[in-house]
Amino acid sequence: MARSFCFVPLLVILTLLLLLLLLISSTSGAAATAALASMHSSGSDTSSNATAARLRPGKELRKYKRIRAMLQKLNKPSLKTIQSPDGDLIDCVASHLQPAFDHPKLKGQMHLDPPERPKNYNLTVAGTGSSSRSGVGEVAAVVQAWHATGEECPEGTVAIRRTTEKDLLRASSLRRYGRKPASRSIRRDSTSSGHEHAVGYVNNENYYGAKASVNVWSPRIGDPSEFSLSQIWVISGSFGDDLNTIEAGWQVSPELYGDSNPRFFTYWTTDAYQETGCYNQNCHGFVQTTNKIAIGAAITPESVYNGRQFDITMMLWKVTLYFLLKTYLTSY
Repeated sequence: MARSFCFVPLLVILTLLLLLLLLISSTSGAAATAALASMHSSGSDTSSNATAARLRPGKELRKYKRIRAMLQKLNKPSLKTIQSPDGDLIDCVASHLQPAFDHPKLKGQMHLDPPERPKNYNLTVAGTGSSSRSGVGEVAAVVQAWHATGEECPEGTVAIRRTTEKDLLRASSLRRYGRKPASRSIRRDSTSSGHEHAVGYVNNENYYGAKASVNVWSPRIGDPSEFSLSQIWVISGSFGDDLNTIEAGWQVSPELYGDSNPRFFTYWTTDAYQETGCYNQNCHGFVQTTNKIAIGAAITPESVYNGRQFDITMMLWKVTLYFLLKTYLTSY
């Protein structure tokens, strides 16, 4: 009996210890849960702040409104739209409604037919699509990807590649969309800016026109912000702030067009690419007269290494105050 009384204090002590351990465990769990909840709440706030900072609804909304306004300005009402196999949309816009006539000095004027071509210019060689040059190959109007549809823009309209929201979103700057980067130093023989090029030129007299043929290729572009082109220039002024150029040719520019297809382009500037000029129809200044060629649309086919070759021939000539551009495709 004495032995049984000896175990009573021990049992009481063990029971108290067990209760104490359970209490400590419960308190620690609650503290851990509170700490976890606190961490989760803090993490949520951090994530929300980061998301809000990244999205910046006000800034995104302003950018969206600018994009919609630019698209409305660039894309004129069309009488017909042609879906090109390469994804382009070609709008057939009434000639007098094209972007060029947004210019204050041209606004309200009616579109006129182009003046006559230079004297002794062989119209057959220029390419009606049915003639050829001996020893060179077939001559035809420039073939573009959208021609594969068999559709044409009606007479009295001009074919214009539609600018899309994706085109604007790819641009490094909405303000300078469709324009070359402004440069403080422009020299024909300079490669200091990473601009690698070869130039053939003449500058001994006054020139009122020029003609050139350039082979059409589709070079691979390593960086989407880079481009490759082959073109003809007619320039005046020095290679300073007074540089004036009219340019035409083909270019591969993933940033501008969203792919690596060679595309027919034009460009002009009156102040060395600072504030005036643009590619194609991206600003007012270039008056288009044809319903068969869309400036900015892909040229097809392309030259093949050790295979069939294709080139485009362009001619620029001055009539009174204006320069006119004519182009056609040659294969051989």
